[in-house]
Amino acid sequence: MTSTDAASPLDFPPTPAVILAGGLARRIGGGDKPMREIGGQTILNRVIARLAPQCCGLILNANGNPARFAAFGLPVVADSVADFPGPLAGILAALDWAAEQRSGIQWIVSTPGDCPFLPRDLVARLHDARGEQDAELAVAVSDERAHPVIGLWNVRLRDELRQALTSEGVRKVDRWTARYRLAAVSWPTAPFDPFFNINTTDDLAEAERLVALDATAA
Repeated sequence: MTSTDAASPLDFPPTPAVILAGGLARRIGGGDKPMREIGGQTILNRVIARLAPQCCGLILNANGNPARFAAFGLPVVADSVADFPGPLAGILAALDWAAEQRSGIQWIVSTPGDCPFLPRDLVARLHDARGEQDAELAVAVSDERAHPVIGLWNVRLRDELRQALTSEGVRKVDRWTARYRLAAVSWPTAPFDPFFNINTTDDLAEAERLVALDATAA
C-alpha cells in the first residue's frame, strides 16, 4: 500500500480511534480548539472525516461537560487521572474504554483533535510497520520529526501505562514509548505536512490556506 492509498478497515485488525480533545488550548485563547472552524467546518469534523473510514469506531477524550460534543454523536471518555496530566491520560482512558466496552479489541489509534489533514492511510501504515518490525507500538513521523501522540497502542499495556502515570509521574509520551519496541512510520510533507496541527491564531490562518490545497490533492 502506498502513502496515497485509502486504507480499508479489512486490511488490519479492528482498530477504534481516540481523538484527544482534552487540551486546555492556552495558546489560542482557551476553550475547545477542535470546535474552531476552517473552511466552513469545525476542525473536529475534519478529523472525524479522515479517521472514520479507517477505524471500527471513534471516541472523544475530553474533560468537563460532555454535552458540548453531543452533536458529533461519539462517546466521550474523560481522563481517569486527575490534574490534566497530558495526552498519555487520554490514551489510557481510551485503552480502558476498549478493554471494558469492546471485548476482543487489541489496538487503539490516537490522534490530536487539532490535526485536520491526517493521512487517509494512517491506520493501515501504522499496522503494517508494527507487524513488519514486530513492534509493540507505532508512531507517525514527518520531516524527520516524530509525532508521539499520533500512534498505535496495544490495549494490553494499559496497566503499565497507568503505573507510569500514577506512580512514576511520567508525562511525556516519548519517555513512555521509549520502553517498548517502537515502529516509526514516515509520511511525505508535500504538498503539505499531513500532521500540521493548530496551536495559534496564525496556525488557523495557515490551515485556511491548506484547506484549498487539500481539496486539490484529494
